[in-house]
Formats: sequence, C-alpha cells, structure tokens
Amino acid sequence: MIPILEFPYLAGAQQTYRILKPWWDVFNDYIAAVMLMIAVFGGTLQITQDKMICLPCKWAANDSCQATSGGGGGGTPRQGERQGIRNELDRHQYSYIDAVCYESELHWFAKYFPYVVLLNTLIFLACSNFWFKFPRTSSKLEHFVSILRKCFDSPWTTRALSETVAEEPVPKSERKNNNNGETNDKKPPMAAVDVEASLPPVQRIKSNVEQGISVRTDAGVLDKKEGEQAKALFEKVKKFRIHVEESDSIHGLYMLQTLIKVVMFLLIISYASYYVGFIRFGVVCEVETESLTGFGTFYCAHPLAMFLKILTSFYISLVLMYGLIAMYTLCWMLRRTLKLYSFEAVREEGRYSDIPDLRNDFAFMLHMLDQYDPLYSKRLAVFLSEVSENKLRQLNLNNEWTAEKLRQHVSQNSQKKVELHLCMLSGIPDTVFNLQELEALKMEFIPNVTIPPTVAKLSNLRELRLYHTPAKIESAALTFLQEKIKCLHVKFTDIKEIPLWIYGLKNLNELHLTSHCYIVPDRLRELKKLKVLRLKNNLHKLPQVVTDLSVHLQKLSINNEGTKLLVLNNMNKMVNLSELELVHCDLERIPHCIFSLHNLQQINLKDNNLKTDEEIVGLELLRQLVCLKLWYNQIAYIPIQIGFLANLDKLYLNKNKIEKLPSQLFLCHKLRLLDLSHNNLTGIPAGVGSLQKLQHFAVADNRIERLPAELFTCKKLRVLQLTNNCLETLPSCVGNLEDLTLLELRGNDLVVLPPELGECRRLQRSGLVVEDKLFNTLPSMIKDQLMGIVRERA
Repeated sequence: MIPILEFPYLAGAQQTYRILKPWWDVFNDYIAAVMLMIAVFGGTLQITQDKMICLPCKWAANDSCQATSGGGGGGTPRQGERQGIRNELDRHQYSYIDAVCYESELHWFAKYFPYVVLLNTLIFLACSNFWFKFPRTSSKLEHFVSILRKCFDSPWTTRALSETVAEEPVPKSERKNNNNGETNDKKPPMAAVDVEASLPPVQRIKSNVEQGISVRTDAGVLDKKEGEQAKALFEKVKKFRIHVEESDSIHGLYMLQTLIKVVMFLLIISYASYYVGFIRFGVVCEVETESLTGFGTFYCAHPLAMFLKILTSFYISLVLMYGLIAMYTLCWMLRRTLKLYSFEAVREEGRYSDIPDLRNDFAFMLHMLDQYDPLYSKRLAVFLSEVSENKLRQLNLNNEWTAEKLRQHVSQNSQKKVELHLCMLSGIPDTVFNLQELEALKMEFIPNVTIPPTVAKLSNLRELRLYHTPAKIESAALTFLQEKIKCLHVKFTDIKEIPLWIYGLKNLNELHLTSHCYIVPDRLRELKKLKVLRLKNNLHKLPQVVTDLSVHLQKLSINNEGTKLLVLNNMNKMVNLSELELVHCDLERIPHCIFSLHNLQQINLKDNNLKTDEEIVGLELLRQLVCLKLWYNQIAYIPIQIGFLANLDKLYLNKNKIEKLPSQLFLCHKLRLLDLSHNNLTGIPAGVGSLQKLQHFAVADNRIERLPAELFTCKKLRVLQLTNNCLETLPSCVGNLEDLTLLELRGNDLVVLPPELGECRRLQRSGLVVEDKLFNTLPSMIKDQLMGIVRERA
C-alpha cells in the first residue's frame, strides 16, 4: 500500500512535481492511484477466479431455460423416480462450454472492465504529468525549480527581505503608471533641494524620478563568495525571464491537458453509467454444440458480477470526483488572468517597489507556485528587483575596489588636476569618497551609477566627466555638486543619456557636450553661470539655445566632425564672446558673422576647407583679437591684408599649402608666436627681423634652404623649430639668441654646427634637437658646456 500512496510523487519530476503541482492535481493523482488499484485488483480477480459457470438447459424455449413439455432430451419425470438432470457431460465439456459462453455471450463491459479502468487511468496520469516530460516544457520547469531553490536558499535573499529600504513610498496610482511604462510629460522646474522641499510630496517624487535623483539605501554585508553567487543568480533570473516570457507553451499545454481530462471525464461518466446495467449474474448462452454435448442452450452464472458492479459504482464516484476537480481547474484557468503576474502585494509592503509584473509562462509558473507556497514567489521577487540588484552590485564593487587599488588609478590630467578614471564598472565604489585629494572624477561606460551623498567628502572636487554614463544622483549629493562643480564633460550617443540633474548645477562655468546626434538640449538655458561651452556634434546650423546663452557665454567651441555647418547668421548676437572655435566644420571661408563679435580675442578655424583667407580684412574690426588659428586648412597664399591685424599676438598657419610669405605679414609687430610648419615654403623674407617681440618661430617640414641673418636679430626668440628642411648651414649669428631654449635642426643637410651655439646661455643639450653625429661636430668645450648645464640642473 505504501508505494501506491507515494505514487503521485513518483509520477512527476520529484521536487519539480511537489513545487509546481497544485493541490487539485496532487489530489487527482491520488484518485488515479486508487483507480489503478481497482484495475489491478479487478484484473487479478478475473484471472484467479472462474470466468463463467454454465449448466445445460434440458427444457429450453424462447431462448431461455424453463419447464416445458416438449423439451428435447428427456420427458417429464415419472413419479417415484429420483429427481435431477442426467446429462452425462464430463468436466472437459463443461470447461469448453464455460469458455465459449464467456467469449460470446458475456457483455464486453463486464469482460474488459479492469482493462478499461487501466487505460483510462493511464490517460489521466499522462494528462496530469505530460508537461513534466515534454521537452519544450520540462526543460523550462526544471530550470525554473533549480533557480527557485537557489534563490530560496541564498543568503542575499534572507538579508534583503529582512532589511527595510528607507525610501519614501510612492503612491499606488503612481506605481501603476510606472509599471505600465507611462511617463508624465509635465516636468517641474529644476531647483535646489531646499526649494524642492517646499513642494507637495507627490510633486517632489515626480521631480526626483524625472531628474534621476534616487534615495540612498544601505545594504548588509556579504562575504565575497556569497556576493558573487548572488550576482550570478541575478543574471540567471534575468536571462531565464527573457527566455520564458517569449512564449506561453507551458500555459497552453496545461490548458490542453485539463481540457482532455474534462472530455475524458464526460465520456467515462456517460458510457460507464449506461453500461453498468449490463453486468448481470445470470446469462443465457445459445451455442451450437448439440453435436458435441447434446444441448444447445445453457444457463450461465458470472461469479464476479456483483463485485464488478460495486467496483464500477466506486469507480464512477472516483471519476466524478476527478472530473469535478478537473472542471474546477478549467474554470480557474478561464476566470483568472494567468498570463500576467503582479507583485502588487510585495510592492505595497514598501521594500522593493520596482519589481516588474511578469507575463506568459513565467507568470503562469508563479501562479502555480503560489498554490504550493507564496513564500517562494516573495523570495524570487528579490532577484527581479533592480534596487536589490544595485545594492548587491555595490557590495561586490566595494569588495573588489579597495582604497589601495583605487589609488593606483589616480593620475594628473591635461589640466594638471588630480583625476580618477573609472571605466566599465558596475557603479561607484564607496572607497572613492575616501580619496579627498581628488579634483576631477571621470566615469566612462558605467550604465548603472548613482552618486551618493558621501561625495561631499571630496571637498576638492571641481570637475566631473560622464562618458556614456547616464548617472543618477541623490538629493543630498546634488546639493553638494551644485556648489562645487565648475566643469562638466558629458559624452553620449542618445540624448536620453544626459542626466537631467546637470541643469541644476547652478555654479557650472564650463560644459563639454560630445555626441553623434544632431540635438543640443534646450534646457541649457537653465545654466545661468555658464561661460564656456564646447560642442562636439554633427550640427547643420547653430542651435537657438546656444544663441540664448550669449548673455553670459564667453567661449564657444564647436567641433562638427566634418559635417558642414551651413547657418551661422544668429551668431552675431553673441557679442560677449571672447573665444570662438569652429573646428572641422567644412568651412570654405571665414564666416562674415564673426566680424560683428567685437569682443573676440581668439579665433580657431582648425581643420576646415579654407583655401584662401581674403576675408581676413574683416578681422580688422576685431580690435581685441590677439590669437588667430587657421591651421590644418588648404590655404595656398596669405593675402596682403594680413598686415591690418596689428594687434595679433599668436598666428597659426601650419598644416597648409603656403609657398610664399608676403612682406605685409611682418607688419604685425606684436607677434610673439608664428607657426608656419608643414607648408611649402622655400625661404624666409628678411622682413622677419621686424618681429622684435617674436618668441616662438616654427617653420618645420618646409623646403627652406637658407635662413636670413635678420631672423637672428629677434633676440627674444626662445623656440626655433627648423626640423625637416633643406638647410646646409646654420648662420654663426645664431649666438645672438641668448634666450634660446629649444632649437630643432633634425632632418636637414647640415654638415657642422657653428661653435657660436655656446653663446646661447640658456640652451641645454636636451633643447638642442640634432643628430648625434652632428652634435659631435661641436668643439668639446661647447659640448661640455651644454652637457654641464644638464648635470648642474640634475
């Protein structure tokens, strides 16, 4: 009896059966086990007991045995004779008649009842357990139970459920909107936290959500091994959810099983109730055996008839119970939305309000799981919450990135600021905020990062770089950054990656935006103290929002990455600009709108398509212009109007196609830097001597054959770059350049160096860039002098 009672737990896949079988399926399997007992017991009785017991009818009429006068075989018994029928049949003849009558006259339902019960029972069992055996469903079920057991036993589950997340509860209606993917188009204005505190609670929550401001939660401590195991569980649950939610094969197959059971129930009840009346104890058997036995009619008894009637009645009652439960299951599936599972009750508890609703097969399995124990669903919900995952990710991150490891990644950036670069991490390690010397923090490719209030420990932080990092921020941290951050770099591919909270950095002076889209955020107008704006973009025209910043904007830099910038007319409104960069904008001439910006001091038109700078005469109107960069273009000649720019301090014309220098160039007497490298110059006019303030002169990578002596009258020269030319001699008057610190001569046709180089008192060996064999042509005393300077400073 014990194996039979344990049968339902052997029919399924052990633990899978116990967890995913609802109570009605388990009860139905017990009923099926009893049906199987009936089939086995009935079949055993039919095998062990005599099937039929038949006796010949001496008087037969109208296909029945009765006393008549015309019976064949004997006659009416005489009075005084011994009573009884003498038929003279032996045992073998009786056995033969029994067998023939059993096969020909006994009703099929009474004959095959145990086998019918066995067949029906096997069909019922197959219907109940087929979804555990069918490959497309059994693999998902077993995988689900495997993940479920790990989630149930995980230390992270216990700790997460035992903690209270200190976050302000979101109203129920608000959560429904968030879960359904609806967004509120109404965006409250960005403000500081003290202003935000005066708003109603609901409006304040909306503001936080829209701007990416989250609330800090603290998690418990896990060891490294437990943290890694929980992290792997999050990934398994996430992948399993994606895989299972794609289809509803489990739900469909279970529905089909239930329908088959209901149809089988109706069919069995119909025929069993009808045929149970055909089970009789007495059976008249007409067989053609007169030639063998002398009798043609026999009266037979079926010894198991009464027992089979009882078994059939009991069987019908079991099938009735089974069918009613199957119909209940069908109604349960039709009346409830089993393809959608909501964690509303868990969310209302205030722990994890971000647990998503599930669909299709995943939802159906959780509905079935709730019939076993709802606690399993609650524990699984921990691994569906992004908040829970972020808490675990933060714990693992802190374990991996210790303070010592972070200090190894601290360096100085190009602005000489102490910077920490975090790339492709899962968040910000808490140990970062112990590095109080940090002045710049760079985060790159960190998709899930939240800046906590502990950022206030970085009292020296002034610069923040977010490269493909849509960071969120907590309200306390935003208050700190509003006061401290002066420079912000943001690189993104989609405008949605720009954190909305950056528009609340009220003290921001410098903003760098890099993207490959054509959109500049309109909310830049909110940055009232912005002075420097750098855009690396693919713009076709100057956005209106940039023009609106003209009241306080002092520097504008646009790197258009080769896209032609067509419309710049509205730039003439930016009268407060002091520095303008239009880099890689495919410009063919200097934009005329620049000439109305009278406060411009620097112009950078690098890497455009300028072929001539005839429009340079318009720059005469810019009285404060001191730096002009026309480098990396296609300029073939310099117009004579260049002499009108008398206030120029720096002029960059390198990386062009200039072949000749006009004498008017040397009317710019205030030039301190003149860069003509990488052109096609063959000589330098003598007028260069009029540039008495010249400190940096570069003509590298040209075809210059000789240097004019007037060049060496520019006694303030500190840097002279002559690399890769065709010089054969270096004039001895080079000794007049007493302030010279860098002299580049590599790549020329020089044979010897003049000993007058020794008169350049500030020139060191490291500042003399020549081939070693050419350096060895100097007198040993001069070489010792140059080398000695190096040794003294060492």
